[in-house]
Amino acid sequence: MWKEENNQLSRTFTFKDFVEAFGFMSKVALLAEKMDHHPNWSNVYNKVEINLTTHDAGNTVTDKDRELARQITQLLGKGN
Repeated sequence: MWKEENNQLSRTFTFKDFVEAFGFMSKVALLAEKMDHHPNWSNVYNKVEINLTTHDAGNTVTDKDRELARQITQLLGKGN
C-alpha cells in the first residue's frame, strides 16, 4: 500500500530475488519515461523503495504522482 507523508508517496516492494526486482524496475522505468515523471528510488537485492513527488510543483504530491503510483501498482496485478 502506498503511504502519503512528508510531501511524497512511498512504497517498498519485495521480490523473490534481485533479477525479479530489477525486472520490475525496468518496467517502472518505461512507465516513468512515457509519463515524463521519474521516481526517486533505491534497490538493495530484492527490495525496491519508491518515493514519488512532483519537483516542479514545489516537491508536493500531485495527480502525476498518484497516476504513476496507480500504474506501478497495476504492474503487479490486483491486490498489490
